Amino acid sequence: MSATALPLPQRAAQLSLNGLFLAQVARQPDQPALVCGERQWTYRQFNERAQRLAHQLQAMGLRTGDRIAMLSENRPEYVELEMACAKLGLVLACQNWRQSDEELAHCVRLVTPALLVHSARQAAAVTRIDHGVNRLLDLDSGAYEALVAAGQAVEPEVEVDPETGLVILYTSGTTGLPKGALISQRAMVARSLVARIDLGAQPGETFIAWAPLFHMVSTDSAFSTLLSGGKLIVMDGLDVAELVRWTTRERIGHLIVMPGMVDQVIAEIERTGARPLGARLVGAMADLVPAVQIQRITELYGAPYCNSFGSTETGAPPASRGTLAVGAFPERLSKLPNTHIQYQLVDEDDRVVADGEPGELCFRGPTLFSGYWANEEANARDFRGGWFHMGDVFVRNPDGTLDFVDRRKYLIKSGGENIYPAEIERILMAHPQVTEAVVVRKPDPKWGEVPVAFVARKDDSLTGDALKALCRGKIAGYKQPKDVVFIPFEAFPRSTTGKVKRHDLEQMLPKD
Repeated sequence: MSATALPLPQRAAQLSLNGLFLAQVARQPDQPALVCGERQWTYRQFNERAQRLAHQLQAMGLRTGDRIAMLSENRPEYVELEMACAKLGLVLACQNWRQSDEELAHCVRLVTPALLVHSARQAAAVTRIDHGVNRLLDLDSGAYEALVAAGQAVEPEVEVDPETGLVILYTSGTTGLPKGALISQRAMVARSLVARIDLGAQPGETFIAWAPLFHMVSTDSAFSTLLSGGKLIVMDGLDVAELVRWTTRERIGHLIVMPGMVDQVIAEIERTGARPLGARLVGAMADLVPAVQIQRITELYGAPYCNSFGSTETGAPPASRGTLAVGAFPERLSKLPNTHIQYQLVDEDDRVVADGEPGELCFRGPTLFSGYWANEEANARDFRGGWFHMGDVFVRNPDGTLDFVDRRKYLIKSGGENIYPAEIERILMAHPQVTEAVVVRKPDPKWGEVPVAFVARKDDSLTGDALKALCRGKIAGYKQPKDVVFIPFEAFPRSTTGKVKRHDLEQMLPKD
């Protein structure tokens, strides 16, 4: 049902993402909204560009619900396009440029976009892949700026239902290909509220979007910042020296540092003698960061560490309310559940378990995504019973905290990226000399976890280097197996049903 089809009282109760943003434009039109390098746009200037772009997208024939594929590194135009989509009820499918051509083509074709917007840096990939899109727009050709300049700097007359999709962010697929998670405007507004209620975000804070905007950590926080009247600094990827320099000029709200880079930030500050102005909160995903790094980064920024557990599908919830104190060497990483959500822990038959017993976390709440695009099988499985089944197993403690136990869906989290073994195994199993291939996770001091492949081969002529080369170009670089371990076919530990037991394989990993 569209917003205009709702009864008048319900229409009046709708919380509009664009409306919340326009309230900030009216409140502080001349305050900085968006910064990139030496360039800066006030709230008025940024809004006018988004308005102009929205009118031009309408002139192209795009209407509510249509998809635009975006293939670009972080840049101001990315955020402009996101806001223009919010004004019109369009959906921006944020493509992961780290993916292989095969993965990228799948992700673009999955959402059948009416327009593919790309940067010059990604033009070669657009040419190589079979994307099936008739209309292309190069951000660096001059056509984009001409388009914006020709638009009207007035609000488009579109009433958008908050349940309308806003972005599609891609997640790793259990069967080997990425899935597109549709996140609505309602979910994005709710994620902004969670930042305020549970994470202590304050109006007017500064956020640095260095992580790719095709990930929820930057896109969620970018919208939250703009809806709260803050300053959004857009960086073209991770440049540790530049990131540290920004933190010496600005006090940051939530400074995102991910597994694999915390030690680099610490080293840069200690090497240069930089004096950060501090932060309200620092870090994410504490489980994958060495305790000594958590201790040091909190001391350097004078901010507690965010002991988070969320997902692309759920946002920061279900368990990101807790923090680790400044200077603490954490020995326990129990999570605090977020407020304004419901959760339950269930066994393999979806029966609620007692406190102290492990169970899969099932989630309900306003931050939840709207399902996987064009994937009814996954939606039926993961939303069964009216709950979203996360695939993550926890134990609830007597004090109400949650301890992470394992992943029911075997998942590798490497430097903040999700990797499913099937993504790698399908490639390895295609080799004619491979009779079995199973990928497991291995602890890694830098990335938290990395994938390692156990392989049975027909003869000794097949090498690990050959299998690594087979993976290159077919899957993203961060998914490449870091090592290949050859064992006989009969050495794979199996259950009574013949399924390989990955946890037993983990115990067989060579010791460094």
